[in-house]
Parts: sequence; C-alpha cells; structure tokens
Amino acid sequence: MFDVLVYLYENYWRPDACPDHDQLARKLSSAGFESDEIQEALSWLDGLASVAECYTGEQQQTSIRVYTPAEQDLLGEESIGFISFLESAGVLPPPMREMVVDRASAIGVAPIALDDIKIIVLMVFWSLGKEPDTLVLDELFVAPEDRLIH
Repeated sequence: MFDVLVYLYENYWRPDACPDHDQLARKLSSAGFESDEIQEALSWLDGLASVAECYTGEQQQTSIRVYTPAEQDLLGEESIGFISFLESAGVLPPPMREMVVDRASAIGVAPIALDDIKIIVLMVFWSLGKEPDTLVLDELFVAPEDRLIH
C-alpha cells in the first residue's frame, strides 16, 4: 500500500489532481500495482480525506500530547520520537500530528515502521495541499547514513 501512496504523491502533487477512484485504480493497475494493494490504498486515502475535512486550527502552546499505551504499541518509540521531533521543529502542528496518529491507526500493523510513518506524514501534508519545507523533505527521504556533513 505504501508504494501506491508514494506513487500518488510523486505523480499527483495535490489530491484534487487525482482522477476519480475507478480511473485512478485503472491507472495504478497499469502502473503494475496489485488490485488488493490499490483498494487498500484508496480506502486509506478516503479515510485521510475525511480526517482532512476535520482539520482544525491551533492548540495552546503549553499543550502536550500524551500517547496512550495502545498508541505507544502501535507507533513504537522510534516513530513517536520522529513525530515529536517534527512537532518541536514547528513543522508538524498538533492537528496534523493527530491526523498522522489517526492514519497510522488505520494501518492495523504494530509497531509501524519509521519509513511508513514518514510516508504517512508526507501524505498528511499532501492531503492538505501543503508543501513540506526542506527540513521535512530531508528527514522524510534522506537516510541518515547518506547525509552530507558540512
């Protein structure tokens, strides 16, 4: 499913640029994706669209997010650390963080791999029509061992 999501991000820079589900499914099938993988991704994207419609403004600066034990098991330490890093860097506001947690819970696999969380973060930005800044893109796509030290 994550390969389909990355393909959509790379080929449709905004969700409204995607064709309807039937046409999109045909395009994805012709690109070589399996039918069950396509349906899973489209269903996940429908959930993302629903969550994006509920996207709301700000939380207090003093607010903190306490992850439930079930969320901790689902996300794992590495993913929670990554989400916290993005949040503390000011690039993932609390409402977007909640979208990430919601879409991660829709996956149903625990713990979710860090690379999969990065794709979810990318798709949350995509669903809102926001372009992640360079810091976010670097964190999402460049492996730590491949980074150049200046």
